[in-house]
Amino acid sequence: MTIFFVLTTALTFMLFAWAVKPAYRVKIMLAVFVWVALQGLLAFNGFYTVTDTVPPRFIFAVFPTFLFIFYMIFFKWKSVENKFDAERLTYFHVVRIPVEIAIFTWYTQGLVPKLMTFEGVNFDILSGLTAFFIGFAYFRKHWISSRVYKIWNFICLGLLLNIVINAIGSAQTPLQFQAFEQPNVAVMYFPFSWLPSFIVPAVLFAHLYCLRTKGRKFEM
Repeated sequence: MTIFFVLTTALTFMLFAWAVKPAYRVKIMLAVFVWVALQGLLAFNGFYTVTDTVPPRFIFAVFPTFLFIFYMIFFKWKSVENKFDAERLTYFHVVRIPVEIAIFTWYTQGLVPKLMTFEGVNFDILSGLTAFFIGFAYFRKHWISSRVYKIWNFICLGLLLNIVINAIGSAQTPLQFQAFEQPNVAVMYFPFSWLPSFIVPAVLFAHLYCLRTKGRKFEM
């Protein structure tokens, strides 16, 4: 499972890079690589396994990227506008399929609670299963309207928010409020910490960017 998740993270990195405009790809992906490497180093050295601190160390894996993304999308939009392909960012969501497979495997190993899986209350895999069809139908065939495309993005954002809230609420920290019998401990360890520190923020960015651009794409 460790190798599977490393490959999933690598796939996420490559698909995200694929969606960046070539002129900006090296600069943007170098910054992403540095962040991923830093988070990997922290997790590898056990930084996130210390769970009794206030504030929880786990926030350093989640909130810096979330705050940065919201700042760039809503306050520094000109810095990222036209640097990504909305169609490719839509296809990017297929990474949520192997992610959900990984989470289910963690559940069978006692590393996360059932509620974080598709057997519980996590239906995020639907985003991955529908991503290619939505992208193809909207950008290539024009079978669906921009309104339908936006609705899909909002629904998938809701599914993402659902799993994020449940993951944080189940994490073995002073903020935990559920799943005490089988808490979420997987993301405290390397390389699984890349899920909250890299993959989830990348998915969030993809949705917000596509909603902000209204689905526009650039010509490669």
